[in-house]
Parts: sequence; structure tokens; C-alpha cells
Amino acid sequence: MILLDRVTKSYSRRSGTALERISLHVEPKEFVIIVGQSGAGKSTLFKLLTREEKPTSGKIIVGGMDYEHLRDKDVPLLRRKIGVVFQDFKLLNNKTVYENVAFALEIAGISNNEIKHTVPKVLDLVGLKGKENNYPLELSGGERQRVAIARAIVRQPKILIADEPTGNLDPKHAWDVIKVLEKVNKYGTTVLLTTHNQEIVNALKRRVVTIADGHIVSDKAQGQYRAS
Repeated sequence: MILLDRVTKSYSRRSGTALERISLHVEPKEFVIIVGQSGAGKSTLFKLLTREEKPTSGKIIVGGMDYEHLRDKDVPLLRRKIGVVFQDFKLLNNKTVYENVAFALEIAGISNNEIKHTVPKVLDLVGLKGKENNYPLELSGGERQRVAIARAIVRQPKILIADEPTGNLDPKHAWDVIKVLEKVNKYGTTVLLTTHNQEIVNALKRRVVTIADGHIVSDKAQGQYRAS
């Protein structure tokens, strides 16, 4: 599903190397937590996976697509396979919950009939049934993050990247979001999660990959997050 082979990413001589010869293999339907301090290289890793950045050297293959041979016109097809959720939601405040999720399908050229069929199912999956006509500012932070997850998965991506999705949330809403991510994973989507929340990482007992100074320093099946 995801293969990185000795991948290095350098931005400039002044800023140094963000990632250095990292190798990582993620199987389909895995749930992997990626941890590390700010500046360790986690965001760069995600930018490489979504092709926002190109590696300086090394090989990246995602879903059978070799990035070395990926043409610019094929990048939208790649990104349809990868949903992304951010810490700050990035919702459209002038659109309802339903419209925010439907918008992701509209820009992909999906028919109105299919949108009407799909969006309610996805909102039900993330626990937002009955909130279709609410606007983002009428929701709690946890509910807004669940709208963001619904929007990210409505096109049925193979991979969901959740970049600090609980960073702005209180413990209860953080766990609500984590439970949704687990449900999405249970339905077959590969999930890559970054978080600084030790309690969440240690309670999930999932595979934990630790990045420090651009290197993978630990990769454990039922890992723990030990802050340095």
C-alpha cells in the first residue's frame, strides 16, 4: 500500500535535511501512529505522500503508483486515493455540514443523485446524523473535526492521513474523533495518524513509528509514546 525506500528530503543547505534515508512499509488496512517532536519530519513525510513535495532521493510507491514516474496530470488521481484531515478543520463556514461534505463530491464531478445517496451514509458513519443543516460555527470542535473526516472519506480514499486531528480538542472530543478514525479503519481504510497525545497513543496499542531529527528511530507493533 505505502512503500518508502531510503527516502531523503532536503529543502536547502540552510534549512538542512528534513528526512534522511527513511524506509517505511505500511500494509493495506493498517492503523499506524506516527509520533515525534515538532520539526522531526512528520509533516514532510505527509507532504511527500500527497505529492505536495518531491523527494530529493529514494523511492515512494503508494497504491501501486510509483512517484518517480508520476506525471503532473496524474496527481489528482493519486490524491483521490488519499484523504487528509488537519488540526484546524478547514471547513467552509458559509456552508452547512451537508454542503461541506457534498462539496468534495461536487468538485469531483459526482452526480447529484449519487451525492444525495452518499453524504447521509458518511455523516451517519461519523456520528453526525441530525446535524446535516447545522453550520460549522454551531458545532463543537469535536463535531467540526468529524465533519472534516466525513469530507475526507466521502470519496472513499484508500488512505486517510490525520495530521494532529485532536490537537485543538478537549479529552472527550479527542476520543470521539479517535473512535471515528478507528471505525473508518475497520471499514478498510488505511489510517496514518500523528498526535502528541501520549494517553491516546498508549491506549490505542497500535503500531507506532517514532521520527526524530528526520530519522525513523523506532517502529513497534504495539508501541508506546515516550516523550523525550
